[in-house]
Amino acid sequence: MTLALAAIALLTTLWLPANARAEYPIFDAHIHFSQPDWDAYTPERALSILARAGVRRAIVSSTPDDGTLKLYDRAPASIVPFLRPYRTREDMGSWPRDPAVAAYVEQRLAARAVYKGIGEFHLSLGDADAPVVKRFAQLATARGLFLYAHVDDATIARMATLYPNVKLLWAHAGMSASAATVASVIERFPSLWVELSLRSDVAAGGTLEPAWRELFVRHPDRFLIGTDTWTTSRWEIIADAMRSVQAWLAQLPRDVAEQIAWKNGERLFPAP
Repeated sequence: MTLALAAIALLTTLWLPANARAEYPIFDAHIHFSQPDWDAYTPERALSILARAGVRRAIVSSTPDDGTLKLYDRAPASIVPFLRPYRTREDMGSWPRDPAVAAYVEQRLAARAVYKGIGEFHLSLGDADAPVVKRFAQLATARGLFLYAHVDDATIARMATLYPNVKLLWAHAGMSASAATVASVIERFPSLWVELSLRSDVAAGGTLEPAWRELFVRHPDRFLIGTDTWTTSRWEIIADAMRSVQAWLAQLPRDVAEQIAWKNGERLFPAP
């Protein structure tokens, strides 16, 4: 296809009315249902918000973990539980060296064999080999779990090097990492997948950035959609966020869009 024809095809897609575009089912890889949310939304209401936004299934991790189980117990076919190591938000900075956090995670894993990963957690480069991180890597290897890390590109690369047998999910594509940086990371580490919550720069102004488009087409099997309900107010924007995602998915070849929208999630986390 010539550049001119490609440009016409893109403009045609952008000008299509919303109901004329493909609407893909979504596997959302970044949802929290944490304690502040419980006063605002019943579990049933939270599940309804996801369903109405076109989210077929979702990875959920919460502070504390009880929030995840509130959703999972009501919709086990729709919720993929991840065990967040935070008992409260105060654990966010200290958990990598806190043996009580390791004990908490081990107890929760032993109590219910439903979890598919540990995280989402925040981690600095200097703590990548901290004692609790090492223990989580051992648990992940033994149980076939993912580690879900909110970290920069240097830290995710360090984790992938230290723990080569662990499957990693990289939150927010590093928050600010460029498409070129993300490409270098995933091409170096085959057991690492990337979720895209809060990355509005992927399609700034609604148009898919060329560098990200090229990366998605080259590696369609390595990316997942995410929203990140990190604060209660984020629950009210899930539908709008999904409309924005659908708009840039429509600018990709259908087979690529389907993989990123939901097929990668279904492949990595098969429904029970």
